[in-house]
Amino acid sequence: MSFQEVRVRFAPSPTGYLHVGGARTALYNYLYAKKHGGKFILRVEDTDQARSTEESLKMVLEDLQWLGLKWDEGPHPSTLEAMGPFGPYKQSERLSIYKNVAEELLQKGAAYYCFLTDEEIDAQRALAKAQGRPPHVESPYESWSLEKSLAKIAEGGQAVVRFKTRALKKDYVLNDLIRGEVRFPSDMVGDFVLLRSGGMPVYNFCCAVDDHMMKISHVLRAEEHLPNTLRQMMIYEAMHWVTPAFGHLSLILDEDRQKLSKRKGATSCHEFKLEGYLPEALLNFVALLGWSHANGKEVLTMDEMISGFDLGRANPAGAIFDAVKLKWMNAQHLRNLPSAEIWKQIAPFLQNAGLELSSDPAWQEQSVDVFKSAMETLNDAVELYRPLSDKSFTIHDEASEVFTWESSKAVLAAWKELVEQENSEFMTEERFLKLQDLVKEKAQVKGKFLFMPIRVAVIGKPHGAELKILVPLMSKKSLLARVNQCLGKL
Repeated sequence: MSFQEVRVRFAPSPTGYLHVGGARTALYNYLYAKKHGGKFILRVEDTDQARSTEESLKMVLEDLQWLGLKWDEGPHPSTLEAMGPFGPYKQSERLSIYKNVAEELLQKGAAYYCFLTDEEIDAQRALAKAQGRPPHVESPYESWSLEKSLAKIAEGGQAVVRFKTRALKKDYVLNDLIRGEVRFPSDMVGDFVLLRSGGMPVYNFCCAVDDHMMKISHVLRAEEHLPNTLRQMMIYEAMHWVTPAFGHLSLILDEDRQKLSKRKGATSCHEFKLEGYLPEALLNFVALLGWSHANGKEVLTMDEMISGFDLGRANPAGAIFDAVKLKWMNAQHLRNLPSAEIWKQIAPFLQNAGLELSSDPAWQEQSVDVFKSAMETLNDAVELYRPLSDKSFTIHDEASEVFTWESSKAVLAAWKELVEQENSEFMTEERFLKLQDLVKEKAQVKGKFLFMPIRVAVIGKPHGAELKILVPLMSKKSLLARVNQCLGKL
């Protein structure tokens, strides 16, 4: 028996926003499915009832939608209802399925009811540690008949369901799609739990059952799941199920070569969204954390990533998360957008900052053409545009010295007079430079006594962005209102 089509899954636990490591796992599965004409399935691993919430699930779905990773099967992004023929796609709604498989394993004699208490297990493990043995559970209930166990349960006994491993004396061989051959001695694990005493299944059991039931052909997941593979292979074997192909992705490390964590800065997609990163740039960046394009290209579109995706180019070594490179990559994607699209992207950041700017599309595109080379993230636009917002104009304390110079009044008066004489609402860069020279002649000043008062009259402080860039984006009305405010200070 073999799989009829490529079917891959991303199976997050909904405990908060999507981490970049999860985003990479989702992306690699998505790329593999699209490359091979397969299906990308979203499955929700929410059996940890203490941490998994519907609100957190919606946060994960929101991040996946922002990234543009659309799933073919799974919870509906709005209603959370199951979409696809193999639902439910939330593990919390599949408990009867796990119970039935556990019952089958019990009937086969591959699993048993274990009545050991936590205290007895702790004592066993302490003794094993003292004797230098692996801390595997050795249950006296392994040899009990199913009938005897059920009778004890009927009397009120509390039991977990454990998988039998002691008789499996062999190596399990995994031909990992990224790491090559990996051997697991069966005695790496003891008799592991399938169902807890309350009936709630554990991760490895759910995972194996769901992957089989949903006909998953390839499992691409993080390296930290590699030790789980042995338990899952044992379950596949006991149930006579076809084992999917596994590929374990490299760890993502911070600049200190430690596992990436929140302590080192933003790590969730939501945080990067708020900081003004483009989803296509973030995807491009995480794609290259453990994989490289055959042509050595770094700035890639989604279509280029799909066509070039090859697990043979996946690197099992840890990948360094370089925040500087992410910012550079975001700048490349940002500058490749049409100016009208950049404005559309930065507009919410400008509005949230309370800036009041022109609604004229021509002005908006002109301003983007001026500023986009200085933007690395969308949020960078806020400080670039702030001097253009009349609502944000204020005369800063650092301008105080300018008002003590005797020549400043003449400079400001000359600047106001010349602006008033302008025929058009906006002036060009060349025209501004010409007016600046005329102020110099009229007021008979030069150097800082010329430039600083004009700068204060335009942006409210003696230092800042080049006026020849800003002034052509400012209306005559705005320039006059500002210079009048400065003259009022005199």
